[in-house]
Amino acid sequence: MPQDGLRAVNVYAIEGPDGLALVDAGWRVPGALDVLGAALASISRDLSEVRDVVVTHVHRDHYTLAPALRRAAGTRVHLGAGEAVGLGLVRDLGGNDPVSSFEQLARAGAGDLVDAVRILGAGEEWNGSDWEDPDHWLEPGMLALAGREVEVVPTPGHTKGHVVLHDLVAGALFTGDHVLPTITPSIGFELGDWELPLGRYLESLELLLLRADAVMLPAHGAPGGSVHQRVRELLSHHDQRFARTVSAVAEAPGSTGIDVAGRLGWTRRDRPFDGLDPFNQMIATCETMAHLDVLAERGLLSVAYDGPVARFAVAAGR
Repeated sequence: MPQDGLRAVNVYAIEGPDGLALVDAGWRVPGALDVLGAALASISRDLSEVRDVVVTHVHRDHYTLAPALRRAAGTRVHLGAGEAVGLGLVRDLGGNDPVSSFEQLARAGAGDLVDAVRILGAGEEWNGSDWEDPDHWLEPGMLALAGREVEVVPTPGHTKGHVVLHDLVAGALFTGDHVLPTITPSIGFELGDWELPLGRYLESLELLLLRADAVMLPAHGAPGGSVHQRVRELLSHHDQRFARTVSAVAEAPGSTGIDVAGRLGWTRRDRPFDGLDPFNQMIATCETMAHLDVLAERGLLSVAYDGPVARFAVAAGR
């Protein structure tokens, strides 16, 4: 995965009597299809046997190799129906700029970051064939996949149309980026309206606690471990983050999103905001805005606008 803090995306192969199904595809960068072919060869299988690929969400590191597989092997591509608007917006944009995140930067008082992020992405290839529609838009319910039945469960938050796949017989959950073993996923990093993505994400985490526990098969990081345990850890993390965010706002009423982001630590190593590159400063600022918006929705913070810029303060009586 070039230009990304993550090293790779996990692609899972499900073997069936009539071929293979994959969960997630990967990023169509030079050599990616060959790497996938070599991985399949290591289990004595071939790209030509891939009948279906289910993509958990529309981010490029998961989706863009799927249309290439379809062209190479006739593979059927499946994607959550909630991703239809986002996928169409990517095609309409015709480029890699995360314009919806840029809008959040403006709301956070961080418009100066936009040019720095654009410079980082300058020269990146954009190919419309990477963003063709899937063959099948997934709805909630059971899906036949390589001779098995898995349940498609919508889990909006990381993106609007993110889905996880639950193999109830095997006791396994393909979690995509919704539940990751050592990091928290970015929230709302997609094109389209903001719509309180962190609120949706937390609701989707709680949803998994209502289901039977399962072995976690994430899209990044080592597979294994309890989904329920990791979900509880993620919920606890966000509770702590809410508390720290309120404290950061209390230090200076009228703070902007980038002000608050600058007072918080980032990554597992608690790095200072100024130590992040511009792309990750954008992600951090948008993540901060997501927490601030939920806190305002809950009545813990007040928000007032100075032109396009949102300014936050601890709500009266809190």
